Amino acid sequence: MVRRFFADAPDFKLDFDALVEARREADEDVSVVVREVIAAVRRDGDDALRAYTWKWDRHDLDQTGWTIGRDVCERVFRDLDPDLRMALELAARRIATYHERQLPTDSDYVDGAGVRLGARWRAVESAGIYVPGGRATYPSSVLMNAIPAAVAGVSRVVMATPMPDGIANPLVLAAAYLAGIDEVRPIGGAQAVAALAYGTGSIPRVDVITGPGNAWVAEAKRQVYGVVGIDMVAGPSEIVVLADGANDADCIAADLLSQAEHDPTSQSILITNDRAFADHVAAAVEVQLGTLATSAVARSSWEAHGAIIVVPALDDAIPLIDALAPEHLQIATPRPRHLFDRVAHAGSVFLGQHTPEAIGDYIAGPNHVLPTGRRARFASGLSVLDFMKRTSVIELDERALRELGRAAVTLAEAEGLPAHAASVGRRLEWNSRSYNRS
Repeated sequence: MVRRFFADAPDFKLDFDALVEARREADEDVSVVVREVIAAVRRDGDDALRAYTWKWDRHDLDQTGWTIGRDVCERVFRDLDPDLRMALELAARRIATYHERQLPTDSDYVDGAGVRLGARWRAVESAGIYVPGGRATYPSSVLMNAIPAAVAGVSRVVMATPMPDGIANPLVLAAAYLAGIDEVRPIGGAQAVAALAYGTGSIPRVDVITGPGNAWVAEAKRQVYGVVGIDMVAGPSEIVVLADGANDADCIAADLLSQAEHDPTSQSILITNDRAFADHVAAAVEVQLGTLATSAVARSSWEAHGAIIVVPALDDAIPLIDALAPEHLQIATPRPRHLFDRVAHAGSVFLGQHTPEAIGDYIAGPNHVLPTGRRARFASGLSVLDFMKRTSVIELDERALRELGRAAVTLAEAEGLPAHAASVGRRLEWNSRSYNRS
């Protein structure tokens, strides 16, 4: 039975705080294992990849191959069912169009002191895209990670994906072809992240690693951060649906289950101002759980981590949403923007009764790689900027140096850094001598 909370109950704050702070990550302490895997890949390179792939994915890289060629990916793409192929193409176009609008522009100006300032944006040279291949495989994740890299202008994008028993997922390969990936590596887990970060004899290192994965992959990304850039350390999926009684209970139930079916540690929360509607949704969830092919996973998630919260008024939900800082937020109300304007923390927001979160997973355009575990308080979803870096540019002439130099010397001396002060001060003296001679 799913947990229910009533905002007007005397113990609500205590119960809600416990819900917010509850950890949903995997129970296993994976950090030690991941550290050992990374150390082995750094030490033994391809030999470690070969051994780990045989151990966990049950195939020999020397026999199945270290790379899946683009010609193979193209053949799989051409062989797709036409409707599926067209759906992937539509998704790819929409994702590309949305992310093209994120491209930053360089700046170049002269300020009032005569200093020329600016910023230059450039793509990283190489990026690694991790795509899961265990509990489920997601061609949509290929598009969501690789297309922003391509839009940013990354020249080398390599995809790592596990291939259990030596069998590649055709949809993942098809999506790799569509996204323009030339290098597909049939390697998964923490060992793939380590190979992308540090490089091996067969796999050159990359500059940035993005993409979802299990607890071992997430921990590996956390441990290699600083050697490479990463998008985020992602945890279990989550959704908060804010809905009033004018919604269809079956639709809202399906929205909640769309996240619950991801993983037993996923979380789905309904917030409503209508107690009768809460009952209808809970009943609809039970009915749909009886028909879902993913019912075992979804039920485990719903019963362990799901919740229904009843508030006196929809406005009362705003501080609860901000405390949860959910990965996905649906506002299924007649005036969703009125409420959305007051929400501070959410990874991606879906407004109105006709905007299910699943649209964002596939076809809307914005990225579905989003911050989880309340990280939407300080983090954003994957974007073109994750594959780019900004270089600031400063240029002074003699007049500008005279304008700013003395203050810089003063600050350097105050910080006890005489060489800093001399670096500026000697130029001021040199400029002064040159000025007097002229």
